[in-house]
Amino acid sequence: MSYAIGQRWISDTESDLGLGTVVNIEGRMVTILFTATGEQRLYSMSEAPITRVLFNPGDTIQSAEGWSMVVEHIDECEGLVTYIGIRQDTQESDVQLREVMLDHFFKMNKPQDRLFSGQIDRFDWYVLRQQCWANQHQHHQSPLRGLIGSRASLIPHQLHIAEEVGKRYAPRVLLSDEVGLGKTVEAGMIIHQQIISGLSQRVLIVVPESLQHQWLVEMIRRFNLHFSIFDDERCTEAFAESSNPFETEQLVITSMEFLSKKKRWFEQATLAEWDLLVVDEAHHLVCEESKPNTEYRRVEDLAKDTDGLILLTATPDQLGHESHFARLKLLDPDRFYDYNVFVEEEKHYNEVAEAANELLVEKKLSDKAVQTIQALLKESDISHELNTLTTESSEPERVAQAKQSLIQQLLDRHGTGRILFRNSRSGVEGFPERIVNPHPVELPSQYKTAISVSGQFSNGHCLEQKAIRALFPEQIYQEFEGENATWWHFDPRVEWLIDTLKSLKEKKVLVICAHAQTALTLEQALRDKEAIRAAVFHEGMSLIERDKAAAYFAQDEDSAQVLLCSEIGSEGRNFQFAHHLVLFDLPLNPDLLEQRIGRLDRIGQTESVQIHIPYFSETSQELLFHWYHEGLEAFEHTCATGSIVYKEYGERLLELLSEYSSQEEESHTQLIHDANTKHHSLKKALEEGRDRLLELNSSGRGAGEKLADAIETIDNETHLATFMLKVFDVFGINQDDKGDNAIVLTPSEHMLMPTFPCLRDDGITVTFDRDTALSQEDMHFITWDHPMVQGAIDLFTGDELGSSSVALLNNKALPAGTFFVELMYVAEVTAPSELQISRYLPHTPIRLLLDKSGKDLSANVPFDTFNRQLKPVGRQTGSKLVAALQSVIHNLLPNALTEAEKQLSDIQEKAKGKVHQALDAELERLQALKQMNPNVRDDEIWFLNKQKTSMDEFIMKTQLKLDAIRLIVVSHG
Repeated sequence: MSYAIGQRWISDTESDLGLGTVVNIEGRMVTILFTATGEQRLYSMSEAPITRVLFNPGDTIQSAEGWSMVVEHIDECEGLVTYIGIRQDTQESDVQLREVMLDHFFKMNKPQDRLFSGQIDRFDWYVLRQQCWANQHQHHQSPLRGLIGSRASLIPHQLHIAEEVGKRYAPRVLLSDEVGLGKTVEAGMIIHQQIISGLSQRVLIVVPESLQHQWLVEMIRRFNLHFSIFDDERCTEAFAESSNPFETEQLVITSMEFLSKKKRWFEQATLAEWDLLVVDEAHHLVCEESKPNTEYRRVEDLAKDTDGLILLTATPDQLGHESHFARLKLLDPDRFYDYNVFVEEEKHYNEVAEAANELLVEKKLSDKAVQTIQALLKESDISHELNTLTTESSEPERVAQAKQSLIQQLLDRHGTGRILFRNSRSGVEGFPERIVNPHPVELPSQYKTAISVSGQFSNGHCLEQKAIRALFPEQIYQEFEGENATWWHFDPRVEWLIDTLKSLKEKKVLVICAHAQTALTLEQALRDKEAIRAAVFHEGMSLIERDKAAAYFAQDEDSAQVLLCSEIGSEGRNFQFAHHLVLFDLPLNPDLLEQRIGRLDRIGQTESVQIHIPYFSETSQELLFHWYHEGLEAFEHTCATGSIVYKEYGERLLELLSEYSSQEEESHTQLIHDANTKHHSLKKALEEGRDRLLELNSSGRGAGEKLADAIETIDNETHLATFMLKVFDVFGINQDDKGDNAIVLTPSEHMLMPTFPCLRDDGITVTFDRDTALSQEDMHFITWDHPMVQGAIDLFTGDELGSSSVALLNNKALPAGTFFVELMYVAEVTAPSELQISRYLPHTPIRLLLDKSGKDLSANVPFDTFNRQLKPVGRQTGSKLVAALQSVIHNLLPNALTEAEKQLSDIQEKAKGKVHQALDAELERLQALKQMNPNVRDDEIWFLNKQKTSMDEFIMKTQLKLDAIRLIVVSHG
């Protein structure tokens, strides 16, 4: 190397220092001052890790005074360079800029600048950069984007609803699947897709107070969406930072009770702008005789200024038909404007459903059905289909096709089909049998005494409080005894539980009880009496502690046989790997009972669910057991009628529970009989009111199965795992296997960057296997949607890592010294996120492989095939090769840009074709459908028209950026 005072150099190892200047040369040492940072370095001339900065004609350079110039030619005198060119701000020509006056803050960020200045990256960095672009391009175009990343079983009806609604602009729908079919998961999938696609950024979820934590956990664990719970305390704290607390977070969960009672904070919530509003337990939004309750009015005010609205309820039409209409009116007030008109329209819905029922069974259509179908589809020519169905000699395949065609057309014209989705258990396969195992035991004398004494002090309690106290004798005993619980020493339910666990040996058992202290006491009893390994799960634990407890229960080896949960154990966690459920006590709320059983009674459960219920004979516990078992039949079957029956008979039940007497057996029997009669009448009405066509539309008619198969195919591929393991290696992340399907990731001392997306200081455990992720929720489920994957790709594509490289090609068929220049251009289009333009034109990599004449060989030489033939080269050798070929490479760049622009034109035309193909077809369908079904909203059609026009404009503004460059030199060494 030849040094001179005033020369500009850049550090190979500390490029952030900026542009350095040689300020002293003494003996074999050279001193360089990095003015931008005030740092000074002393290097040995023979081994200095620095590179001389020299620019070429055509480059744009910046002066220390702030102006820039385009270099036209270069003068060199006594080792110093003077650049001559056109000053850009004044257009003055023949302007001179000595290299000592170059901008000190200059950073080599263009790939060609980095290559020419010796900023040569490792071979594997360059390869990984190309893979990042390719993977990102493929994922952004995938129709499964936003669906594959959910930590959820691949259940067809859920996937269909999520895919159908999640891709809509401002979806406004009512999800009303029966209990246990996964409405929360469906809503989460929709939210996830909306956020990932850019259709929604600010989301407000309103739920009953008791479900806030369940939703918080579901959103984090299943979808990696970090919501914040807003209550009075949080709003007060946030008010110190912002005039509107609800604007301090993008993703918010709050309770319906909070919004109803705290008018001040409710008004702030309405002033904040939301893209999507989600309301759970929407049947509490009641509006009878045009008199809405407070909850309805609150949601109505929020929904007026929010584009998207999702309502969830398992009982859409059970708490009043007028209220059901009012909820539909929330979703689309223009469509559902008059209740009487709606009732009249519903009569025709029944005609549609009856016609669909005949099409769904394997028998000849009746004359009445033919007439109904003709009347319903009078706008279309269906003579061919009807002729096929009414001709005896028609082939079975043609009959099936004709029925499918007619069903499809009926679905598109069905009244609430686009905004109402409802699946029933009778229409969904995969649920296990539920077997109830009652275990009556005698009430101990200690409890009898405590209850007797307690009765003298309970006059001030309300009816419900008295009933609850009667159901929990251990709580009454505890009040007299103080902090140190000893009831487990004599409670026969504890001995029964121990004997049951011992008889089940290593089988997993989930125990749910109402109170956290009960769970803690039971854990102590199991440990002290029989050393049974148990995990405890309650609301007093942090989220991480709960995850660890659930994982200890879920794992196969060195694990807990039993998980003891307080009521929070009925939150949305997956324990279907267990088949035994112990209900140590029973809740008064029928929906809560169903939630408890639903932890095991889920699609994917492989065995019958054994429900064990210990209770004290001749006490309130026995009455409550029989109320549920014989009255509501709630243990062995899903009880969709429980809330309504309880609403009618709850007061009678509470009276008998609070003042239990074996002398009242006749009253007990009568109550249970009345409740059972009501239950069956409601159940019959529900079954008769089933809308087969609506359920058929909600299930997807096979579309969900196709989605599940497609996602399963991706799950079974190894491409993602291979890619991410390479990412971990490059970034210097420690990896330790944990079983067959899990890896523990921890930061190392030699990481490429100080932080890595989603990686905590104490490390995390990840899995690429869906089944493992479902059973062990403390692990991160890594998919193409996961923020760790997308964050790692963004780190590479958004930075200069791997943007310049040199490699050797050992190929004796080519003369030594032959070279190739590989370039990666990226076509970038900038557009508003709501257009989802990346579905049609994501950042698209364009690869060129030029020989010395500028001919592009990339079409005949694929990247992976070529890359396997290459060898890495050290930085010093690479710098020498670049220096020798710099002028030739520089001259090839204009030709490369011209070739890339040709390919860009093709990319733009193909993208426009995709836009028109997708949106024209959807527009045509919606416009035709609107003529027959006013349920199609005008703003959906407006949005599609606007989207098509805007996309054409943005696509034509696509820019090309040179993203990476690699020099390949043939060597026979």
